Amino acid sequence: MRLTDSQRQTIRQLVIDELGSGSTVKLFGSRLDDSARGGDIDLFVEVDAPVEHPAQLSARLSVRIMRAMHGRKVDVLLSAPNLNEQTIHRLAREQGAFL
Repeated sequence: MRLTDSQRQTIRQLVIDELGSGSTVKLFGSRLDDSARGGDIDLFVEVDAPVEHPAQLSARLSVRIMRAMHGRKVDVLLSAPNLNEQTIHRLAREQGAFL
């Protein structure tokens, strides 16, 4: 996993601040490959309650984390009971690593 302990802690805290302690966050995608270089930060965030305005929430969380990561591009994939599941959700859930 190509994130420092400090970065993982910062991301977890920002997710909790935004969504509460009932949320989980996983890293998925190219940042899991220790031999790779560069790349954006792909995060899978699950919440146990329905969310209003999921696109706005995902964008707001992405920007907050991006600022904390000094401009590194961050993609947030959101999962909640009221949102449709797609193949990417299943892959991120299965292959992602908890932060």
